[in-house]
Amino acid sequence: MAISADGTGVRAFDEGSGPVIVVIHPGLDDGRSWRKVAARLSGRFRVVRIVRRHYRLDLPAPAAYSIAREVDDVLALAKAIGEPMVIVGHSSGGVVALEVLAASPGTFAGAVLFEPPVAIGPPSPAGDAALQRARAAATAGKPGKAMQIFVRDVVGMPAFSAWLVRPLVAVIPRMRALAPRQLSDLDGVGLRLASYARITTPTVLLGGERSPAHLGERLDALAAAMPGAQKV
Repeated sequence: MAISADGTGVRAFDEGSGPVIVVIHPGLDDGRSWRKVAARLSGRFRVVRIVRRHYRLDLPAPAAYSIAREVDDVLALAKAIGEPMVIVGHSSGGVVALEVLAASPGTFAGAVLFEPPVAIGPPSPAGDAALQRARAAATAGKPGKAMQIFVRDVVGMPAFSAWLVRPLVAVIPRMRALAPRQLSDLDGVGLRLASYARITTPTVLLGGERSPAHLGERLDALAAAMPGAQKV
């Protein structure tokens, strides 16, 4: 469908017809988590779910995360589509969407961002320590334990929910393979609120009432920074 700036082919699920919605999926995923949403929308919209290269198992495991390459992939896909479109980003995919909007503000007619975990201050020492424990577990060949630590101590999910993640990752090959990539998702992406403040694309910032409190705080900071944003 599209070739990125470095010559890599861009992969995406393409369903339906009508006005275009481009979806950027969250971590520990390859675009499939949005398939039911896409099915609901595809009767009225063309829904294009990009497969983020950081989570593409057909490519070699990336040595380091590069948000610039993910931005290039999305822009190559948008150019290939060649129509006005709305961009949707979920979790770390929402951060990718913000970087896309900052890089090419005129490409998209609107945006919907579901709880992008943007940086709003210096990294938390506790969060950094938890991430190191998770990485140590993954290196030791325990991806289930690694993801339990990650979702509990970094994402902030309840302990019971995090406990349920552990056996799922341990027994599902695809999730085992994606787990190390989740731990390096958004590495090196720092405080970018000043850049996001220059985005004028009409944007809906979506938050969940039962989500971890820090995600709401990040969404509030983003809503305050972005002149064209509305929090829902």
